Amino acid sequence: MKFLLYFSDFIVPFTMFYIIIYGFFNHIDVYENFLKGVKEGFEIVVKIAPTMIALLVSIGIFRTSGALDFISTMITPIGRIFHIPSEIIPVFIVRIFSSSAAVSFVLDLFKEYGPDSKIGMMVSILMSCTETVIYTITIYYMSVKIKKTRWTLPGALFATIAGAIASVIITGIIL
Repeated sequence: MKFLLYFSDFIVPFTMFYIIIYGFFNHIDVYENFLKGVKEGFEIVVKIAPTMIALLVSIGIFRTSGALDFISTMITPIGRIFHIPSEIIPVFIVRIFSSSAAVSFVLDLFKEYGPDSKIGMMVSILMSCTETVIYTITIYYMSVKIKKTRWTLPGALFATIAGAIASVIITGIIL
């Protein structure tokens, strides 16, 4: 285990020195390429900012309007079939749209039940087994100007539901 700690401490500086040395021996202006990448990164941020702001505002409206509580209540009977606690269902719903909003729910669950509780472990595994589907599709497809998502959304939602079920199963095996 200590090997991994030492390895993680040295991997980033090693990679940086490797890139600089590689550029030096191959006569590549590493700094100029770095600045070019930073410029392209800022251009992407400017392009996706309106979409991100709209997504964050819509999530805020979704939470404060009571729609999240209503949908959570409607999904709770289905969750019981798969042994998913009702406290985790709002995290799952919000996780589809926003990771940071889901993290705030997770922290609330940690405060109430503790991170080592069954709910704490299940929600932790849920966060690692699922993806922010709507956010990812919106940002990535918008940045490359794809208008028809075809089977991306159903496939991503299916994978997210499978991840949620897997988190319940994994938690059941561990505890």
